[in-house]
Amino acid sequence: MNQEVTSFIESLSQPWQVEVSNQLRQIIHVSIPEVEERIQYKKPHFLKNGHYAAVISPSKDAIAFMIMNATGLEVPKGFEGPAERKWLKIREGDLPDYNMLAELLTKASSSL
Repeated sequence: MNQEVTSFIESLSQPWQVEVSNQLRQIIHVSIPEVEERIQYKKPHFLKNGHYAAVISPSKDAIAFMIMNATGLEVPKGFEGPAERKWLKIREGDLPDYNMLAELLTKASSSL
Protein backbone atom coordinates (compact mmCIF):
# COMPACT_ATOMS: atom_id res chain seq x y z
CA MET A 1 0.00 0.00 0.00
CA ASN A 2 1.18 3.46 -0.92
CA GLN A 3 1.87 5.79 2.04
CA GLU A 4 0.69 8.81 0.01
CA VAL A 5 -2.71 7.16 -0.44
CA THR A 6 -2.85 6.25 3.26
CA SER A 7 -2.07 9.85 4.24
CA PHE A 8 -4.63 11.20 1.78
CA ILE A 9 -7.41 9.01 3.20
CA GLU A 10 -6.44 9.73 6.81
CA SER A 11 -6.54 13.49 6.11
CA LEU A 12 -10.17 13.51 4.95
CA SER A 13 -12.21 15.86 7.15
CA GLN A 14 -15.19 13.59 7.88
CA PRO A 15 -14.68 10.32 9.84
CA TRP A 16 -17.32 8.54 7.73
CA GLN A 17 -15.36 9.48 4.56
CA VAL A 18 -12.20 7.95 6.04
CA GLU A 19 -14.12 4.77 6.90
CA VAL A 20 -15.78 4.46 3.47
CA SER A 21 -12.51 5.19 1.64
CA ASN A 22 -10.65 2.56 3.67
CA GLN A 23 -13.39 0.00 2.94
CA LEU A 24 -13.24 0.79 -0.78
CA ARG A 25 -9.45 0.58 -0.76
CA GLN A 26 -9.69 -2.82 0.93
CA ILE A 27 -12.09 -4.23 -1.69
CA ILE A 28 -9.87 -2.89 -4.47
CA HIS A 29 -6.90 -4.82 -3.06
CA VAL A 30 -8.98 -7.98 -2.62
CA SER A 31 -10.50 -7.70 -6.12
CA ILE A 32 -7.20 -6.82 -7.84
CA PRO A 33 -4.34 -8.40 -5.82
CA GLU A 34 -1.67 -6.94 -8.14
CA VAL A 35 -3.11 -3.39 -7.99
CA GLU A 36 -0.80 -0.40 -7.87
CA GLU A 37 -2.00 2.74 -6.13
CA ARG A 38 -0.95 6.36 -6.45
CA ILE A 39 -2.18 9.88 -5.92
CA GLN A 40 -2.95 11.40 -9.29
CA TYR A 41 -5.06 14.48 -10.04
CA LYS A 42 -5.21 14.98 -6.24
CA LYS A 43 -7.07 11.72 -5.52
CA PRO A 44 -6.29 8.01 -5.11
CA HIS A 45 -6.06 6.07 -8.38
CA PHE A 46 -5.69 2.30 -8.61
CA LEU A 47 -4.04 0.67 -11.61
CA LYS A 48 -3.71 -2.83 -12.99
CA ASN A 49 -0.95 -3.43 -15.54
CA GLY A 50 -0.58 0.33 -15.96
CA HIS A 51 -4.28 0.88 -16.75
CA TYR A 52 -6.73 2.72 -14.54
CA ALA A 53 -9.02 0.31 -12.69
CA ALA A 54 -10.63 2.46 -9.97
CA VAL A 55 -10.65 5.92 -8.41
CA ILE A 56 -11.76 7.11 -4.97
CA SER A 57 -12.90 10.69 -5.34
CA PRO A 58 -13.98 12.54 -2.19
CA SER A 59 -16.08 15.69 -2.33
CA LYS A 60 -17.66 17.83 0.36
CA ASP A 61 -20.67 15.55 0.94
CA ALA A 62 -19.82 12.27 -0.84
CA ILE A 63 -17.23 9.73 -1.84
CA ALA A 64 -17.48 8.82 -5.51
CA PHE A 65 -16.19 5.33 -6.30
CA MET A 66 -15.33 5.08 -9.99
CA ILE A 67 -14.88 1.79 -11.80
CA MET A 68 -12.95 2.11 -15.06
CA ASN A 69 -13.14 -0.19 -18.10
CA ALA A 70 -16.86 -0.59 -17.40
CA THR A 71 -18.08 -0.91 -21.01
CA GLY A 72 -20.55 -3.81 -21.15
CA LEU A 73 -20.81 -4.03 -17.37
CA GLU A 74 -24.34 -4.29 -16.01
CA VAL A 75 -24.49 -1.83 -13.13
CA PRO A 76 -27.37 -1.41 -10.69
CA LYS A 77 -29.43 1.75 -10.37
CA GLY A 78 -27.61 4.62 -8.73
CA PHE A 79 -24.49 4.49 -10.87
CA GLU A 80 -23.66 7.41 -13.14
CA GLY A 81 -21.26 8.03 -16.00
CA PRO A 82 -20.50 7.06 -19.58
CA ALA A 83 -20.13 3.45 -20.74
CA GLU A 84 -16.38 3.26 -20.15
CA ARG A 85 -16.48 4.42 -16.53
CA LYS A 86 -19.20 4.25 -13.92
CA TRP A 87 -19.31 5.77 -10.48
CA LEU A 88 -21.41 5.47 -7.39
CA LYS A 89 -21.71 8.41 -5.01
CA ILE A 90 -21.69 7.28 -1.40
CA ARG A 91 -22.99 9.77 1.16
CA GLU A 92 -22.96 9.80 4.94
CA GLY A 93 -25.33 7.17 6.28
CA ASP A 94 -25.38 5.15 3.03
CA LEU A 95 -24.74 1.43 3.33
CA PRO A 96 -23.08 0.46 0.04
CA ASP A 97 -23.01 -3.18 -0.99
CA TYR A 98 -19.24 -3.67 -0.89
CA ASN A 99 -19.53 -7.25 -2.16
CA MET A 100 -21.40 -6.07 -5.25
CA LEU A 101 -18.82 -3.31 -5.81
CA ALA A 102 -16.03 -5.89 -5.51
CA GLU A 103 -17.73 -8.14 -8.09
CA LEU A 104 -18.16 -5.24 -10.53
CA LEU A 105 -14.54 -4.21 -10.06
CA THR A 106 -13.31 -7.79 -10.58
CA LYS A 107 -15.29 -8.07 -13.84
CA ALA A 108 -14.26 -4.63 -15.12
CA SER A 109 -10.56 -5.16 -14.39
CA SER A 110 -10.36 -8.75 -15.64
CA SER A 111 -9.33 -7.66 -19.15
CA LEU A 112 -6.74 -5.09 -18.04
